[in-house]
Amino acid sequence: MGLEVVVEEIREIGQKEATAIRNEANEEARRILAAAEERASSIKQEAEAEVERQVQQMEAQEVSAAKLLVKRETLNAQKELLEEVFNATEKAISELPAAFHEKVIRELLKKVAKEIKDGVVFCNSRDQQAVESALSELKTLSGYSYGGSTPIRGGIIVQSADGQLTVDLSYQTFLDEVWESGLKDGSDILFG
Repeated sequence: MGLEVVVEEIREIGQKEATAIRNEANEEARRILAAAEERASSIKQEAEAEVERQVQQMEAQEVSAAKLLVKRETLNAQKELLEEVFNATEKAISELPAAFHEKVIRELLKKVAKEIKDGVVFCNSRDQQAVESALSELKTLSGYSYGGSTPIRGGIIVQSADGQLTVDLSYQTFLDEVWESGLKDGSDILFG
């Protein structure tokens, strides 16, 4: 055999080995690319899932914040309405006829006389005449005197002669008590 035949055989063997190595390298490259694409697809899906989760969380927070805002606005509107009702009630009571206030003053003075033997009576300027009339006419109030005008819408405030005890029978106090005790019931009736 000649040298050329041996060289040709070596060349053929080298080309076959080179082709096999190239094929193996191409196959390895395809596997690597497929794994990379699979990993990229997985990362993309995870990222999309994370974005979707964050979007849902943000939507939930926005909805919750909006509901809270609506509730706050509703409560503020209800509070304003209740305050209007309270003020209208207070005004309506103070605008009742003088005869009503006179009768109330007398009844309140009779009531307080059971708690305080001698005292000083304060009222608003509108009711001064009614207080002075009741003090001079009712025998159970002989130990009482008129103490002057005070800024209340109606009713009386009585202080014991020794200054140790004060009884507030003003309209404002009665309204506050009724308001506090009936606020929940009234709110339930008005706003369900």
